[in-house]
Amino acid sequence: MPLALLALAVSAFGIGTTEFVMMGLLPDVADDLGTSVPTAGYLVSAYALGVVIGAPLLTALGSRVPRKRMLVVLMAVFTVGNLASALAPTFGLLVAGRLLAGLPHGAFFGVGAVVAARLVKEGRQARAVATMFLGLTIANIVGVPAATLLGQHLGWRATFLVVAAVGLVAMAALARLIPPLPAERHTGLARELRALGDRQVLLGLLTTVFGFAGIFAVYSYLASMMTEVTGFAAGSVPLVLALFGIGMTLGALAAGPLTDRALRPTLYGSLGALALVLVAFHYTAPVKWAALVTVVLVGGIGFLTTTPLQMLVMNKARQAPTLAAASNQSAFNLANAGGAWIGGLVLSAGWGWTSPTLVGAVLAAAGLVVALLAGFLDCGAPDPARIVARGGEPAPEQAATAATATDAAVR
Repeated sequence: MPLALLALAVSAFGIGTTEFVMMGLLPDVADDLGTSVPTAGYLVSAYALGVVIGAPLLTALGSRVPRKRMLVVLMAVFTVGNLASALAPTFGLLVAGRLLAGLPHGAFFGVGAVVAARLVKEGRQARAVATMFLGLTIANIVGVPAATLLGQHLGWRATFLVVAAVGLVAMAALARLIPPLPAERHTGLARELRALGDRQVLLGLLTTVFGFAGIFAVYSYLASMMTEVTGFAAGSVPLVLALFGIGMTLGALAAGPLTDRALRPTLYGSLGALALVLVAFHYTAPVKWAALVTVVLVGGIGFLTTTPLQMLVMNKARQAPTLAAASNQSAFNLANAGGAWIGGLVLSAGWGWTSPTLVGAVLAAAGLVVALLAGFLDCGAPDPARIVARGGEPAPEQAATAATATDAAVR
């Protein structure tokens, strides 16, 4: 794997840390700024809103910017957002800082996924994309717990100062290790929007929303489930979350080779397995050892879905994959918000702390249904060469060869 992928992984580590660390810092932020914990929860929503807004907007604005420069600029915006969060004197300005930090998230992963695929030869693109996302999973094992502890002992502002420092390191790594890459040929906002309107791309985005909502319906309330149902002390929750992160990492490691070999079967299998393991979680939650094993499985199987979903929309967006890949990050964040909201509804209805696991299973099953429908509609449809690896129009003989490989991998 090219060393340039390390720069993308470091950047993903910083983004993953700042995205999820706020959950553990809400009480500290609320106490320091004189607000309630529920109100402080808007800081999580502000970041997600930034992702949803920034993914299509920044991707469109930077459609003709060379890819290396675009990545550095996006990481600079991320760094400024975290620095603004660290220095925010009021809650309102902290919300603005979180919104700013979230703006480049989707665009970075969209552009980064296309760059990662262009850095490697045909047949290894999914492994390259999975390597970038590995930084996101490691953030949940190391970055988030360490940043939470730092914030608890030195103040929450120190956490965002450190994340801003990680952003500076990532900018330097991107500038040093990413080779000069022009913007994709024949792209532009109109072409990107046409690619985004492709039926298979839209079905892929819908699969992301339903499938990943199943994960966040559970993850959002995992800490409470572990203390209220499983019987763990509150001090053990970071360990449980770290186990979830380990599962995510294992899933990311497996996702790349499996997706390169058989994209749709990997997607079908992971969504089906996720629905089953979430149902199982409903019954294993009261038993400590079984609950911990299931936590790892949910993290692993859940993250196994991310690479095939990302590669699917990139492949089906054909020669303008960047906006589709970035929009998929918006879909992930819509799934985050929607899953947490639906899980909260069943809890408020008094269905019990394990009820989000069953809701999550239904959502994962819905994602599987959408994926199967997309696969059925795609049967027999002509599928042009996967050009995301190198960009530009393939020669006719290259297109014929690549189309055969694509047909085998995607179907």
